[in-house]
Amino acid sequence: MIRRAGDGDARAVRALYERYAPRVYAVVRRIAGDDDLAQDYAQEAWIRAIRALPTFRGDSRFSTWLHRIAVNAALQAIRRSDTRAKREAPMPDAVPVDPRTGDALLQTRLEEALDRLPNGMRQVLILHDVEGYTHEEIGEVLGVASGTSKSQLFKARARMRSLLGPVGHEDVDQGVEAWST
Repeated sequence: MIRRAGDGDARAVRALYERYAPRVYAVVRRIAGDDDLAQDYAQEAWIRAIRALPTFRGDSRFSTWLHRIAVNAALQAIRRSDTRAKREAPMPDAVPVDPRTGDALLQTRLEEALDRLPNGMRQVLILHDVEGYTHEEIGEVLGVASGTSKSQLFKARARMRSLLGPVGHEDVDQGVEAWST
């Protein structure tokens, strides 16, 4: 199917899209922190992936290749935008990502806490703890040293602990600084 899609078969492209669209959206949504931005980033990721399909060599799984394209598309879009004033948007009632199990209140609190992290911290935390990237890979993707990635992860985890403390006791910044991309 991948080969057919790379050769321009529209049905094969559509089948790949239907199969992998939820995963692409989920990864860019976590990076973007906003549904509207995530839709834009996912669309950009699919445009890039469809254009690059003929170059897919099969050295890795297709899902891994597509995942990398989606992460890079989202991060590049964030770098271009410079301002992120819309970060204060409330969380929607329904997120298209289907959580298998878990507490809805906890999920909402986690999303809100992630949204309150500075850009650099959020990106490193998501790429490392959620997506499983190494510090070297994060440094390569974000254009920073692996030591910077480690430092931002440490600060992001501390900030998340602070934000996720007992309800009603969220601390403000606590002097934690963050770099921006």
